Amino acid sequence: MHTIRTIFQEISLKDTLRIERSDNGFQFSCNQPDIPQDETNLCIRAWNAIKQIDKDIQDVRIELDKQIPVGAGLGGGSSNAAAVLTGINEFLGLGYSNGDMERMAVKLGADVPFFIKGGVQYAEGIGDVLSSSQLPVMGAVLLVSSPIKVSTAWAYAKAINYLPDGYSTGNFPAASGDTEDWKFFENDFEPLVFQTYPEIGTIKDRMLRSKAVFASLSGSGSTVFGIFEDDADARKALSSFSLPLQTFLAHPIKIRN
Repeated sequence: MHTIRTIFQEISLKDTLRIERSDNGFQFSCNQPDIPQDETNLCIRAWNAIKQIDKDIQDVRIELDKQIPVGAGLGGGSSNAAAVLTGINEFLGLGYSNGDMERMAVKLGADVPFFIKGGVQYAEGIGDVLSSSQLPVMGAVLLVSSPIKVSTAWAYAKAINYLPDGYSTGNFPAASGDTEDWKFFENDFEPLVFQTYPEIGTIKDRMLRSKAVFASLSGSGSTVFGIFEDDADARKALSSFSLPLQTFLAHPIKIRN
C-alpha cells in the first residue's frame, strides 16, 4: 500500500447489481464469464465480510450485470463491493451506519470506502481517509478505455522513479467553480504510463484537440477521461474514437440519490 492524495469523482457509468433472498445458500453470477467467481471476487468478499459479523443472516443471490471495463482504472470492482455492502444492509435491514460499512470496506480495498457515500471526496492515506471536496464545473465526461491493461502494482512500483518528492504531491487547489481551475490538476502516473504505452498518451492528446477543457489518465490507467462543457462537444469527440477503444459518455454525480 502507498499513501496518496487524490480526488474521487462519482460518475453515471455503472454496473447493475440485483440482490434477492436465496433458499439454496449464497450464490453469485455475472454476465461476463471472465469475471472470477471465487474468493478473489470483491462482491463475494464483501458478502463474506458481512457474514463474518452476522453469521445468521439470510443467504442471498447476487447477479452482477457488468458494464464498467475491467482493469481500466475506473473503480468498477470497488464500486461493486461497496454496492454489495450497502445493498445487503438495506435489503436485509441490518442497520449498519455509513461508518460501519466504511470500516468493513477498507478491509476490501483502499478505494472501496469512497463508494459508500460517493459524490466528490478528497482522499488521503491509502485512499481511505475521506473528506468532502469540490471540483471545477464539469459538463459531460468522455471516457476512452484502451485494451491495454496497466498493472496498478507495476505503476506504483515504477512511478516513484518519476516523482522527485515521492508520492507526497501536496494538496489540491480549492476549486472556485471556474473551468480554468483544471490547469492546476495533474496525475503523477502520466509520465510513466504515457512513456511506456504511448498509445494511451495519444488518447489524451486527441481529447484536448477535440475541445476537452481537461483530460487526464484515470488513476494508473488505462482509461483516459476528458471533461467537456456540454454533451454536444463530448459526443463529437466520442465519434472520433473507434474499436478496439471503448468509449462511454457519462456525467458527474454530486449527491447520491
